[in-house]
Amino acid sequence: MAANAGGLNELTVTEAARAIRDGTVTSEKLTEACLARIDERDDAIGAFAHIDHEYALKQATVADQIRGTGNGIGPLHGVPIAVKDIIDVAGYPNENGCPIFSGNRPQRDATCVAALRSAGAIIIGKTVTTELALLTPSTTKNPLNTSHTPGGSSAGSAAAVADLMVPGAVGTQTAGSVLRPASYVGIYGFKPTSGLVSRTGVLQQSHTLDTVGYFGRSIEDLALLTDCMAGYDATDPASYFASGPNVVELAASKPPLTPSFAFVKTPAWDQADPEMREAFTELAGELGAQCDEIELNGLARVIEWQRLVQLAENASYYGPLQDRARNLLSDELNVRLDEGVKVPVRAYIEAIASRERAYEAIAEIFEHYSVILTPAAPGPAPHLDEGITGSPIFNGLWTYLGMPAVSVPIMEVNGLPVGVQLVGPRRDDGRLLRTAKWLVEHLAQQPATA
Repeated sequence: MAANAGGLNELTVTEAARAIRDGTVTSEKLTEACLARIDERDDAIGAFAHIDHEYALKQATVADQIRGTGNGIGPLHGVPIAVKDIIDVAGYPNENGCPIFSGNRPQRDATCVAALRSAGAIIIGKTVTTELALLTPSTTKNPLNTSHTPGGSSAGSAAAVADLMVPGAVGTQTAGSVLRPASYVGIYGFKPTSGLVSRTGVLQQSHTLDTVGYFGRSIEDLALLTDCMAGYDATDPASYFASGPNVVELAASKPPLTPSFAFVKTPAWDQADPEMREAFTELAGELGAQCDEIELNGLARVIEWQRLVQLAENASYYGPLQDRARNLLSDELNVRLDEGVKVPVRAYIEAIASRERAYEAIAEIFEHYSVILTPAAPGPAPHLDEGITGSPIFNGLWTYLGMPAVSVPIMEVNGLPVGVQLVGPRRDDGRLLRTAKWLVEHLAQQPATA
């Protein structure tokens, strides 16, 4: 879209970066527009935990000065990005959605934040997380309907992008904390391959499952953020060596063959809303011969293994907090940690040892299909009165397997969005995003039905 003053808040990450590079928009003007939107809307939405107008504008002024020198600039130069409040940002508090960490102020950036800064991004503020990035609801509301949840745990990051407060935002996922909120608020969310983006400087709740992910308003945004944040980090055991970033180029390319989709309902299908199940059946029908319903054996065990690993590792990492200040944790979290302590060692070891075998068995599907197609959530966002952030049942198994997954906002049920989740093989993030882009464009070309 055109970079006019009235539409600055509607710019995607990719559009904003291009406009600043071309000189049609300044970082200062864009940052001012984002801050104005936050001032106007955040009392109602509650997306931000910490915001510093002066610091954000100072970064923008410096970005404009650097561009004015004629020197080279980074791919995110001058673009405001919000960061979940479990990720260290030097100069901002990092309170993890928990009073135990009140006043905590890190002295250095998390590796992923340092990568964003290196690419030229403006870190505009910290977004609300659920308590210790788990399931206790935050106070953030869904911008599309404030009587509904935006999901969790990356509630503020998803809401901020959906409400045009910021072009893009960083979150994290241990079960479904990026893909589910993206589904609920009708934006794009991406959980890359485990280890592609460093977790150093991010609150750890599960060394096996924790993954940095992000939100945008286009597939191009997700690809650009991936290229800017991906990289090997020797301090993160999950990190791996990879060739130089090329996700933007690959995601934008035309598939050499028409993509094929393996529609996988998973054992959680019966937990999905009937209207959502009907919508997915219609989608599979629209894709015709390009989509086959596939049954993958053993997924029920994979779902259970993810649950056990997360429970046990939550208890390990958060147990000391519980011992120190149980009264500062919610009742729901205390119950969860008490349950995690009781996970049998044998069951935990089996769940860890089974991960690679389970992935190898499921990865065989990609010999015949481009991606797995499955829901991103059981249905639309739950009502706030339900006191839940929604179930991650459709996401956790792919997180456990370390596979890249993207939520694409191409469905609506009962007036609220429902994301379509596409899952690809490990370390093939660019091709997954390319297929997601193809799907969005293909459906946009289909004639509307009554």
